[in-house]
Amino acid sequence: MTTSRIIRERIQIEETNILLKTDLKKHYLPNFILEQRMELTAYIRVHPEFLTSLEPLVVETMPPTPLIVSMMARAGRRAEVGPMAAVAGTIAQLSMGFMLKNGAKYVIADNGGDVALKTNKDVTVGLYAGESSLSGKIGFKIKHEKTPMGICTSSGTVGHSISFGRADSVTIFADEASIADALATSIANSAVGDSDNIAVHNCLERADNFKEHIRGTMVVVGESAGTMGKIPKLVQTDKKVVLGDFFDVY
Repeated sequence: MTTSRIIRERIQIEETNILLKTDLKKHYLPNFILEQRMELTAYIRVHPEFLTSLEPLVVETMPPTPLIVSMMARAGRRAEVGPMAAVAGTIAQLSMGFMLKNGAKYVIADNGGDVALKTNKDVTVGLYAGESSLSGKIGFKIKHEKTPMGICTSSGTVGHSISFGRADSVTIFADEASIADALATSIANSAVGDSDNIAVHNCLERADNFKEHIRGTMVVVGESAGTMGKIPKLVQTDKKVVLGDFFDVY
């Protein structure tokens, strides 16, 4: 049996920064992403609260709302946060869906650390957790039969996303990247307390409120870490991963 060569491509359109790995050589993903961004921008122009709200929003169904808007709003409601908390994961998920629809058998769409993937072979996803000693030293072995999957990370110490906690990383494994992204933000906001252990405990306690939407959660605060649910198998790695170059394939 022959295997298709996996290509690696960077797609950058304003704030969207996707590292794509796929077996589909000819695609029009940049055009698709641009269309999604234009639809979101047009909606925000008419509904500016969609951009600024830190609380869940309900969007109207008539006239038809763009899919990206509906997905972000749904994710925000499920995670009890504003819809923009799900923007990166939603674009990753839509990108994965577009590639699969066009014949891809292997897709990893990593939008700045928010990942949507559907693969036909196992992959390892590296954990980036800021200054924690765990950063770049452990990874998750993702079995291809468990995909499609969304893997999203929120941090209060790394990156530009709004977070009210001090977690180095809150990584969520879920069926959809859109929901995983919003949940990572929601749970990372609970990384507060007098010690790293307490901050981890508070995050996991918060995650328990959303367990019906989560496959697994891993929280890292300083040198403390904890998990909830079924996370993929942990493996050692010496990869020097950075946010946005989140994974390596073995």
